Amino acid sequence: MAPTPPDSVSQHSSVTGLTRQGTSQTTRAPHIFSLETFSSKDFIVKDLVEALSDSAAPARRSLGPPGLPANTQSAQAAFDPKPLIRTFEHALTRLKTLSEDLEERENELSAGVRRAENNHNQNTQSQEKKLQRTIDNFHQLERTLDGDNDIGGNAAVRIGERLEELDKQRQRAQDAKFVLQCWIEVSERGDLSSLDDVRRMGAGEGKVRCAHIARQLLKISQRLDPDLDSGTTGQSKSNGITNGGEDSESSARSPNGRKAREIIEKFLEMLEKDLLRSFDDFYRRQNFDGMLECAVALRDFGEGSSVISLFVNQHQFFIDRSQLVTEELTTDNETWDRLADPDMEPPGIEPGLQALIDEVKVVVQEESFIIKRAFPYYDEVLARFLQRVFQQSIQQRLEMVLNKTDSISSLAFLRSLQASRSYISTLVDDLKAHGLTEHPEPVNSVTAAVLDQQLDELFVPYFTGSSYLEREKHNLSELFEGLLFKFTLYHSRRRKLNVQSSTYLGALSARSKELISNAREAYSERLDAGELPTSQKNMMMRIAGLRDDNQHSSPTGNKEPEITDEDGQLSLPNTKRMLKWLAEAVGRGLELSTSGNDTPKEVRELLHLLIANMGEIYLETALDAANETAYAAEQNTKTEPDTSYIADLRTAISILHLMLTTIKMLLLPLASTNLTIRRDLEKRTSAFTDRMEGKIDAVLQRTIDASLAWVARLLTGQKKTDYRPRDDANLQLDQLQTPTCQAIFAFLHRLHSRAASSLSGKVLESLSLELAVGLRSLLLNHFKAFSVSQTGALAVSKDIAKYCELLRGWDLPATFKPSLDVLEEIANIFVIGPEALRDRMRNVGGAGGLLPGVERADLRGFVLKREDAASVGVQAVLNGL
Repeated sequence: MAPTPPDSVSQHSSVTGLTRQGTSQTTRAPHIFSLETFSSKDFIVKDLVEALSDSAAPARRSLGPPGLPANTQSAQAAFDPKPLIRTFEHALTRLKTLSEDLEERENELSAGVRRAENNHNQNTQSQEKKLQRTIDNFHQLERTLDGDNDIGGNAAVRIGERLEELDKQRQRAQDAKFVLQCWIEVSERGDLSSLDDVRRMGAGEGKVRCAHIARQLLKISQRLDPDLDSGTTGQSKSNGITNGGEDSESSARSPNGRKAREIIEKFLEMLEKDLLRSFDDFYRRQNFDGMLECAVALRDFGEGSSVISLFVNQHQFFIDRSQLVTEELTTDNETWDRLADPDMEPPGIEPGLQALIDEVKVVVQEESFIIKRAFPYYDEVLARFLQRVFQQSIQQRLEMVLNKTDSISSLAFLRSLQASRSYISTLVDDLKAHGLTEHPEPVNSVTAAVLDQQLDELFVPYFTGSSYLEREKHNLSELFEGLLFKFTLYHSRRRKLNVQSSTYLGALSARSKELISNAREAYSERLDAGELPTSQKNMMMRIAGLRDDNQHSSPTGNKEPEITDEDGQLSLPNTKRMLKWLAEAVGRGLELSTSGNDTPKEVRELLHLLIANMGEIYLETALDAANETAYAAEQNTKTEPDTSYIADLRTAISILHLMLTTIKMLLLPLASTNLTIRRDLEKRTSAFTDRMEGKIDAVLQRTIDASLAWVARLLTGQKKTDYRPRDDANLQLDQLQTPTCQAIFAFLHRLHSRAASSLSGKVLESLSLELAVGLRSLLLNHFKAFSVSQTGALAVSKDIAKYCELLRGWDLPATFKPSLDVLEEIANIFVIGPEALRDRMRNVGGAGGLLPGVERADLRGFVLKREDAASVGVQAVLNGL
């Protein structure tokens, strides 16, 4: 059965008339919620629904009258929706009422918000208009002050300037009044009590004003009577009725005027002394403000020269250093010896000068702080202070050091000059970087110019004209001459003496000791004539090898040194020493050069010096000696040529390479700024290189000629029986090559081994090829001159095999291989029988045959030298050729 709808139930209850009013009232939901219920933060929908449901629960339990069956009551008690329906209907009605109330309140609030927004917008617009009017008024006022629209015309600025001008006029009027008052006092009463009161009572500003007024009074006295010094005096008017100007003029022209001027001058002198005493007192107490006031006042006295002199001259640094800068140099002798030794690294700056410069750096930086605070014209004071430091302290010590080193040697002087200049330059750079009075900023341009000027003036005497370059050239010339002394002496005696030894650079004759003694005396006399210091003379004698460093400790210290073969040979260590000396001179010149325009000229002089000494005196002399020896060997064909001089060619080539590398890497780039000089240097270098290479080529060519001449001579010693032995051939079979072949092999092997140890690259290859070609030509002609027997053919074969072995060991180019094939084929011509010879000769020549490029007719001469050349088989071969 379907449940009864709620409306039907309600109608049914009213029709039946059942008394359910109490039950209806009981089940009606109470007013348990309002708007505050939903606005609470603890409101939960689930709790509200449960509360409404619980309020209808008692009604459900009261349904079912007694007397009904139990099962009926139980069914009705199971569920009765009517109480819940009424309860929720009432709740929905209440919610609808609350929703209407809420909507009404929301509308009221929205209307209030709109009204408030309108009021806010109106107020905002009103305030914006007020702000805009204020801004417009401000701009109008600003334009008025700036002179726009011709309103006011920069009124505020003009007002300020006018007030300032009026204040100055007032001050000038007061000063003029006081000046006139002082002038009247000094001219009429002969005193300056008012001005003296200002001096004693006015402190710093008063002294400045006092000095200014006193200077004005002195000018007044000079202007009123410029001839006062000549004794001319005016006369006052007899009636005594004068105006102020006439009265002043008469006073100045009276004896009182002279007295007034004297009083003013004495007052100024007293004021200056007083200010100087005050300045010195403030300086001792480190009162910088007081020093500044005195310095400002003393500016009117000789542009402040007196206070600047006081500050500089009375500085404690100059007082303490007045004795120290003149002290004797205490450097030990070992340091001086290192400074004068060209083979040792220089020790650097003299310790006393270094200590002075280090102290100067600290003092100048500290005093710059005082100068900046004590002087308004601090740039002038700093310049005077720096001049005094450089021109007195540093210069005096520098001159002492350089005079001392000049008395030791020219190299010691140059090294000391370089070290001193470098250290003082570092001092100048440090002072510029520190800033001095501009600290922590770098120094200004004026101070930087002062520092640079002081640095230049210190070293001007040593770089005037070409004095420095002449010192460098003179020093290098002396060093080169000393180092090459024995070498030059050896070769000069070699040309003059008749050396009996056959070795290259042979020992001198028995007169060598006498010659070296005379040469030593001549060299010593030349050093004495040059007025060189004793220490430099000893150093030059040691470099020349004429004095041993340990001579003084040896009982045979007076033993004369001897000249040996090694003294006449080229030496790479000596070459490196000379180049090191040159590089040191170049580096020193670049560091000490004051003008980059002179560098190319200095480089040109050094290049000429290098070529003249190392190139011509050293390298060219050795090559000339080798050339002479090679020429002598070439002319003397009776003895085996001595080719030991080839060993020196390697050293000569290395020296030439070192020279050219030094010139190209060191000297030529320094002359790049002057194209004319650079081209001249390149031309000079190229001419020298060509000359040296020509001499080396001449030595090698003469060596080749002499060697081939000796080989030809050895070949002439070949016995006819070597290739036509006697009938006892069994004895010859046990022998190796012929003695001639062995001698030639030993000689050429020795020559090539010596050349390979001295030469390399294309030079060695060209030398080997020339020798090989020459040897091949000699051998071809040689084997055409001997008749060869069948047994002797074996000797020919062994000789040719030995020659080919020799040539294959020379690393000849591949183009020479056919020449070796020709020699081997010549050996075959003598060895093989007639039939085989005919077949072999048939294949000679042509592109695909034996010995391509060789004509068969060229081999006819060798075939004719066979012992069986008259036989029918050999004649057939000859006819085919």
